[in-house]
Amino acid sequence: MGGTDRIIRIVIAVIVSVLFWQNIISGTLAYILLALSGIFVLTSFISFCPIYSIIGINTCKVKK
Repeated sequence: MGGTDRIIRIVIAVIVSVLFWQNIISGTLAYILLALSGIFVLTSFISFCPIYSIIGINTCKVKK
C-alpha cells in the first residue's frame, strides 16, 4: 500500500469520525461507516489491504 493511499484512508476515517461526533450521521449508516473507518485506519497502519491482494492492485511504488 502506497503512502498516498494510506493518507487518503486516514483522512476518510477522520472525516467519518467527525461527522459522527457532530451527529451529522447517525443510526445504522453511522455504525457501518465507523466500522469501515476502523478498517481503513488498521490497514493504513499495517500497510496491507487484503482486498488489494485478492484483486491484484498494488499502490506502492517498487524501488529498483
